[in-house]
This record gives sequence, C-alpha cells and structure tokens, in this order.
Amino acid sequence: MHISKILLPSFSSFTLNKKTMKNKVSEIKISYKEKVSTLNSPKITCSKDTAELLFKHWNKDTIELQETFKILLLNNSNKVKGIYELSTGSITGTLVDLRILFAVVLKSLSVGLVLSHNHPSHKLKPSHADIQITEKIKKAAEFFDIKVLDHLILAPNGEYYSFADNGDL
Repeated sequence: MHISKILLPSFSSFTLNKKTMKNKVSEIKISYKEKVSTLNSPKITCSKDTAELLFKHWNKDTIELQETFKILLLNNSNKVKGIYELSTGSITGTLVDLRILFAVVLKSLSVGLVLSHNHPSHKLKPSHADIQITEKIKKAAEFFDIKVLDHLILAPNGEYYSFADNGDL
C-alpha cells in the first residue's frame, strides 16, 4: 500500500462543476477607480496643508452636528490618492470598522494614510477613545507596511489638532 493512498483522499470527489457553483456562491467585487492622476494631486508635507485639504472636503452643513471619520489615502510620495469617508455617527462619536478601513487602503494600494475626524463640540483634545483607535489602526497598519502619518481632529471653526505635531503618534 502506498502512503499517498493512506494520507490523501481521492480528489475526484472534490471536482466541482463551475457552472453549478457559480450560482451557489456570492461574488465579491471591490473597486478603486482613479479619477485624478496622482501626478496632479496634492502632496502631503505638513499637518497645516493636510487640514486645509480635509476642510475643503468636509460637509460644512454637518461638521458641527455629527462626528465623521475619514481617511486620506497616500502613495509612496505622499501624494493624495483619495479621501474616503469611513463613517458618520452622532454628536459625540462615530464607529471605525478596521476591516472596512483596511479593505479600502489595500484595494487602493495606498502605502500611507492620514486619519481624521471632527469634534462638533470644538474641543480639540483627543478623547481616550481617539487615542485607542489611533493606536489600534497604527498597529494593524504596521502589519501591512502601511504608514499612519497623522491623525487630525478638526473643529468646525477651522482649528485642528495633529497627533503627529503633538508627539501622540
């Protein structure tokens, strides 16, 4: 008796008809379409420029009403690939799903990112939850060799807090 017959099952029983399986399994499709070439996109060099860019892409009608969490996706030259709105929550918080965040980052082949959210209260000091989610995202990003360059907290009056500038990153 050959050892392969003892350890390995017959593979003929595992042969699947593609047509049969096509209708029994959901197809998942995630897409990233570059609308603007990164050649023409802004380069992130400091928190001030980043905050200005984010404020331009924030909904002025809701910045004082609800927290929103967005990520700024970057290429290897820190040029902006896009901005993705991850979640919108309540007056005092919003949820961040790391699985969705990293699905977007990986699908866009981004190598760097800037985290951002607003505080409708105008208080720029990071909450304990803000610090925890930043650390959690940073730790997960290291696994994929993705750099978290900053986390900005935006206030409705145009002020911002930078984790990187304040040594919190």
